[in-house]
Amino acid sequence: MSAEWLYEAGIGEERAIYVANGAILSARLDWGETVKPGLVAPARLVMRHAGSRRGVVRLEDGTEALIDQLPREATEGVPLTVRIVRSAIAERGRTKLPVARNAPGDEPRPAPTLREELEASGARVRPMPSGSGEFSRHGWDELVGQAMSGEIAFAGGALLVSATPAMTLFDIDGSLPPLKLSLAATGAIADALHQLDIAGNIGIDFPTLSEKKDRQHVDTALGDALLDWQGEKTSMNGFGFVQLVARLERPSLVSRFARDPAGAMARQLLRRAEAVREPGALCLEAHQRVLDAITPAWEAELARRTGRTIRRRADIAMGLHAAHVQAVPL
Repeated sequence: MSAEWLYEAGIGEERAIYVANGAILSARLDWGETVKPGLVAPARLVMRHAGSRRGVVRLEDGTEALIDQLPREATEGVPLTVRIVRSAIAERGRTKLPVARNAPGDEPRPAPTLREELEASGARVRPMPSGSGEFSRHGWDELVGQAMSGEIAFAGGALLVSATPAMTLFDIDGSLPPLKLSLAATGAIADALHQLDIAGNIGIDFPTLSEKKDRQHVDTALGDALLDWQGEKTSMNGFGFVQLVARLERPSLVSRFARDPAGAMARQLLRRAEAVREPGALCLEAHQRVLDAITPAWEAELARRTGRTIRRRADIAMGLHAAHVQAVPL
């Protein structure tokens, strides 16, 4: 079976998975942000760093964005047309502003939807009814679990993935001897980069390998695993650390779920609700924070799509990730 993107227009999010032979090769999420790559919009330069071509612009909706490559004559207060090249990246405790480029002569236009972006790349995109079961059949629920927990098992060990302010960090844990554990982890790391949509600065903390030849062995294995990955890689240092760098345009699944776990779980709960086939009202049972993240518009859309009455049942004893939905008598 040839590889293709499966796409769902979910409630509160668009999601897509690139699949082949029943497995997810890559995944993408969009939570409805309007200021993201592809947006061309009027803006005003509100700050310019002295002696540089960098500054801050403010869009008409009030959103601020970093900008570089400013023309020399641009002064604070001047109107500009800008193109967004990186979304805001929300992390624990702070948010990195979007990044813009000056786009003189370009006509303002909204950013493409996830589906439009994938179709514009020439890829084959097959829309699926939300809750059809196709995503789950290919392993979507397991992938969401990995993004939420930050833990990815592989034969002989596990990757622990953390979205830190400086970089996405991979730690490798397991009981195998250090060289065998490191080699076993390389394929899982490469898969995770694609499946969890990870880019930007990435650090990999391998077990310490005292022999240079062992470090070179792992470097070669990791390089082979990353053949179809676009980015740069350093060689392993004496402490087992490798750094990867790839162009960052949007938040990864890991950073989205780490920053807003309640919102992420709310979206997954709504997706599960669309898949319920038993008759009756839909009862959403979850921690109060998860239920609070479900907006009235999202609940109304769930009722419209399913033709059901929607009920909520809060249980503060439930973990954020333990939410579930069931059909109950009217």
